[in-house]
Amino acid sequence: MISLRSPSPTLPRHRASKKTPVFQRALAGEGAVSGLGKFCARLPKIDSCADRERPLSREAGEGQGGGQRRRTLRLVVFVAVLAALVSMPAHADEALVTSQGADSLDVIDLSTMTPLARLPIGGKPAGIAVSRDGARAYVTSPEGKFLTVIDAKAHKVERRIPIAGGPLGVAVSPDGGRVYVADLYGRRLVEIDPEKGEMRSVGVGAMASGVAVTPDGNTIVVADRDDNGVSFIDAASFTRIATLPVGRHPFGVTIDAEGARAYTANVESDDVSVIDVAARKILATLNTESRPYTVTLASGRVFVANQHADSVSVFDAATLAPIGVVKVGEYPEGIAAGAGGSQVYVANWFSNELWAIDAKTLKI
Repeated sequence: MISLRSPSPTLPRHRASKKTPVFQRALAGEGAVSGLGKFCARLPKIDSCADRERPLSREAGEGQGGGQRRRTLRLVVFVAVLAALVSMPAHADEALVTSQGADSLDVIDLSTMTPLARLPIGGKPAGIAVSRDGARAYVTSPEGKFLTVIDAKAHKVERRIPIAGGPLGVAVSPDGGRVYVADLYGRRLVEIDPEKGEMRSVGVGAMASGVAVTPDGNTIVVADRDDNGVSFIDAASFTRIATLPVGRHPFGVTIDAEGARAYTANVESDDVSVIDVAARKILATLNTESRPYTVTLASGRVFVANQHADSVSVFDAATLAPIGVVKVGEYPEGIAAGAGGSQVYVANWFSNELWAIDAKTLKI
C-alpha cells in the first residue's frame, strides 16, 4: 500500500514531477482515506514479471492485461495481497510503499521517483496510514499479527505493537493520539494508544476491512466485508452506534474532507455506496466497472480503482454523474490523491506498475 507525507520543515520542499507517477493513503489531501493499499516506484532492476508467480487475490478472478506504458513506473516487488487504501498527508513529497513479497516498506522521493530507504517490516505488511503531521506511519501485518510504528521523518522502525487476529485496515485520528486497526478475523476494531501501547476494542461486522475517520475525529467508519455493510463507531465512547447495509463485499472506505460523505467500494456488486455520514443513510449508488476496490477524492471528483476492468471510474463529486473511465495497468487495487489533488496515483498489482492520472484532464 502507499502513503504520502510531507518532509521535515527544515528541509527544502519539492514538488513531484508531473511526468512521473506514484501512490498510497491516510487522513489528508482532499479526502480522508484509510484502509489497505499498494504502491510502487523505481527500485533495483529485477527479472521480468512473467517469470514470477502471481499470488491469488482475496476476490475470485484475475485482471486482464496491460494497457499503456506512458508515465508509468515499474514495480519491482509485488504489492500487498490485501489491497489497502491510500493515505496522503497534505503537501506530501514522499511515498511509503508496503510489499508483502519483500516484507518491507519502501520510502520513495516523489520529486525524482527514486527510493530513499527500505525498511524491514515482516509479517506480510498490508495496510498503512500516516499521521496528519507526517511524523509517523503505521503498518499492519496480518500474518505477523502486529502493527509497526515508523518514524516517517527519520525513515526508521520504532517498534512493533502485537495485535491478535488479522490486523488489516488502519487509520489515524486527526490529532495522532489514536490508531484504529480493523481485525479481519476477529470481528472487531482495535483502538491503540501509539505512545503507551494501550488498546481496547469494539465489535464490528464480519471480515472488517477498510477504516476511515471523519476529519473532526468523532466518527469511525468500518467496512464489514462479509456482512455487506458498514459500522459507525463513536470515537469518544468507542462504541458501535449504528450499522448500514451497502453493496456486496465493501472493502475500501473513504471519507471526504468535510466529513459529510463516506464512500465504500463494493467489490462483488460492482458499485460504490455514497453515504451521508450524519444521517447514516445511502445517498446514491455509483455503478462502476468490474470489481471496484478502493476510492479516492481529488479536484472535485471521485476516482474508483476497478480490479478486473484494469480501469479507474471517475464521477463528479457534487452531482455524482459519471465523467469517464481511464484505462490503467493490470489489476489496479490501490488508489490515492496526491498533494493538492492535481494527481491521482494508481498501483497496478499484476502489471507491477504505478500510474499517475491528471485529475482534471484524466490523462496518464
